[in-house]
Amino acid sequence: MSENQNEQGPQSLGPKLVEAGGFSQLYREGMALVEEVASYLDGDGRAESKTLSRDAALLYASQSMQLTTRLMQLASWLLLRRAVKEGEISMDDARNEDRRVELNAMAIGDEHVDWELLPTQMHDMILRANALHKRILALDAMERDEQNQPTDNVVVNQLARLKDAFQR
Repeated sequence: MSENQNEQGPQSLGPKLVEAGGFSQLYREGMALVEEVASYLDGDGRAESKTLSRDAALLYASQSMQLTTRLMQLASWLLLRRAVKEGEISMDDARNEDRRVELNAMAIGDEHVDWELLPTQMHDMILRANALHKRILALDAMERDEQNQPTDNVVVNQLARLKDAFQR
């Protein structure tokens, strides 16, 4: 690490991940899932929902709304990070906008869902959205934790490097 880097203070792994290209894969996966879910809900999902029992149709409607909301929030987070990567906004600006993106408010727990009532494709998309959500929460938490870390702690710096290496 050069002296200039030491003078800058703590640096977040999130931007380093973005620069290293790991973010590109996450972004592609996230946006592809958004498109896939939108296409499904507007096409096959709509047709499948018409064949469901009343209880299953209510569950389907509830889960599709939750899924759509979750994916819109995740897409917002991804778009903010992409804007940082492309130099359109600063990371500080992205963090300020993050206050409007409530990642933690979205429930991941779905133990109460009677999966047998939902179409298989819908169930699969919910599980994939949950996995994406967990990955984004982990990256977001890493960024937030690093904001509060002391700048002169060698151990913390080494742990951050290890996290960065194993997140790829």
